[in-house]
Amino acid sequence: MKIYVDADASPVKDIVVSIAQDAQIPVVLVKSFAHFSNNEEGDGVETVYVDTGAEAADYKIMKLAKKGDIIITQDYGLASLGLAKGCTVLHHKGFMYTNENIDHLLQTRYMNAMARKSGKRTKGPKAFTQEDRDKFSELFRNTIARWNKTN
Repeated sequence: MKIYVDADASPVKDIVVSIAQDAQIPVVLVKSFAHFSNNEEGDGVETVYVDTGAEAADYKIMKLAKKGDIIITQDYGLASLGLAKGCTVLHHKGFMYTNENIDHLLQTRYMNAMARKSGKRTKGPKAFTQEDRDKFSELFRNTIARWNKTN
């Protein structure tokens, strides 16, 4: 198993790296060249850079990910593709994407986009809080623990 992080704007990258290193699970951070850094991430962490195109990181993650891997993203489209490939997909706000909730999430995104296109204002995402961070950390630890029990 590997963990893939859609890392350009991920507020949980450090949590993922820390927990994954403790569990000795490799992490792949996928970032655009616009977020290039010379910082070393540490053992078991690989950084893959992609073009700055809108979906470049998503395409790269889907090319690399295999059934049973974990993907961390806030992108509903990437989440949908990851689920179809048999990956476990987590949102940084501390919930798991599932076949049961992904259609509703995609539909809500579409409806909001149509509202914006017609000139209406929609709410943006709420600020990332310590509660969100804790919720994600617990979900991520539990996901890894479940994986360890079955393998």
